[in-house]
Parts: sequence; C-alpha cells; structure tokens
Amino acid sequence: MRPSLRDDVGKKVRAFYEDYSFPGYEDFDTPLDLVEKAKRGLYARVLDEELPLGVRILDAGCGTGQLSIFLSILHRKVVGADFSEASLAKANYFRRRFDLKHVSFVRMDLFHPALAGQSFDYVFSNGVLHHTADAYGAFQNLCGLVKPGGYITIGLYNTYGRLLLDARRWIFRLTGDRLRWLDYFMRGRSMGDEKKRIWYLDQYKNPHEDKFSVADVLEWFGKNGIEYVNAVPKIRLGQRFTSSDPLFEPQPVGSRFEHLLCQLKWIFTEEREGGFFILVGRKPRPRSEF
Repeated sequence: MRPSLRDDVGKKVRAFYEDYSFPGYEDFDTPLDLVEKAKRGLYARVLDEELPLGVRILDAGCGTGQLSIFLSILHRKVVGADFSEASLAKANYFRRRFDLKHVSFVRMDLFHPALAGQSFDYVFSNGVLHHTADAYGAFQNLCGLVKPGGYITIGLYNTYGRLLLDARRWIFRLTGDRLRWLDYFMRGRSMGDEKKRIWYLDQYKNPHEDKFSVADVLEWFGKNGIEYVNAVPKIRLGQRFTSSDPLFEPQPVGSRFEHLLCQLKWIFTEEREGGFFILVGRKPRPRSEF
C-alpha cells in the first residue's frame, strides 16, 4: 500500500477522534466505577479473571484508556497506546487524578511502533485496525511486539455481522439522520445523551472503516506464525462463549464452512455489538526453549 494513502486515512481518522474521543469519563467516575462497569461485560470480566498478576500488557489503540486502567488495577503492567491526543489527555487526567501506578499512556502510530520488540506478554487491539488503511500491515507490527509464548488479541468489524448496521447507515444518510431510534443504543437508557452522540458518530460517521471475515484473520495468523487459540463469539457451530470458557486455552479452529455459518448467524446475533468479533492467537516459543 502507498504510504501516502495510508497517511491520508490516518490523518482523517486521527482528526475524527481528536473531536470525538470515546468513551468519556463521568465527573464522578472512580477506578472502582470502571471495575464495576467493565465486569458487567462478559469479555472484560473473563480477561480480569484469567490474566496473571505482574504480566506486561499493551492495549494498542486504547482510546481514553478505560480497559487499560481496568486491567492495571490488579498490579498488571499496562501500556495504553493511541494516536489521539484528546483521548490520551482524558486517560492521563484520570490516571493522575487517582495516582494509578501500574498504567502508562503513550502516543503511538501503529505503523511506527515506538516500543521495544517482543516486550509484551499480551497485546490487545480491539476496534482499531479496521479504521486504518492497512489493517494487515498494522497487525504485522503488533505481532513484532509480542514475546515468544505471548498472546495477541484482535477485535474487528465483521463482514457479515456489520450488514444490518450498514443498512441503517444507508437509511440515516437518506433521511438526514432523522431515524436514529433504529439503532439499539440510541433508543436505550443505559447511556447519557453525550455518550449516545459519540457512539452514533463512531459507528455511523467514522471517516474510514473496513470489515473482515474470520478467514481473513486466520490467514493473517498463518502468515505470521501465530497459532489460533480462541474466538469471541465462537466460530464453531453449537458453541457459545461463557464465563466458564477459558479465553486463552487453545480450541479447535473448525472448518471454513462452520466459520461461514457462524458469521451468517452474527448478522442477527452480533449486530447490537456493532458486528464485532475477536480472535485470540499465540506466538509460539522457538523450539530451543522447550
């Protein structure tokens, strides 16, 4: 990919998040509030239960840093990286306000990672790569930051799971954004007006968005020597991700036909989550280490 195109997309997306950094903090939020909010979600709760104390974690594309802070509370060493100064300003304000010692935030471009190679036990990048012009290139760079034996977790918009949202985006465009109640979160009561506004902009007005299939990401894993471990939602028929399912315990990958059927189901089951899916991989240790 031409660097000029990649940089042009990066500038547009960066400008968008400088204006609309998401999610925000309420004035009364404390670290305990972040823990309670995070644990309402199955994925964050499982992460907290499974990630060992003392490990080194990179949250690549951390936004305002809420997941980074949550994971750092139990003495894990977390680096949150993002290219948005506005998002990092919110993250750092909260960190300083509560004197949080185990999390730090850095401004970083995924195409020029300013961090030591093979220095993290876990690398997370959720909801980030699909807003770049070269998601695979950014993934390759993140793989270089994972220690041998470490894990990389990638969350992306799904080609199939995003179809209903794409249909709503088309309707909103035709109606001048007058039918926002068609979105589940816009008619819900769980978010305040400002958070709803930023959710809507992030989901429907982002200047750049790509979508990917399970097969795409598994191909990325294969090209970079990453072993498939697990998925959220599951990519095998008849399976469902629960709190008792170990996220970092290797699972059978299944067949391409199973993956297709699961993704077709996601059109209806994952559309409230923005058609979002996560794959977990592991970088194997060199044979000499065994």
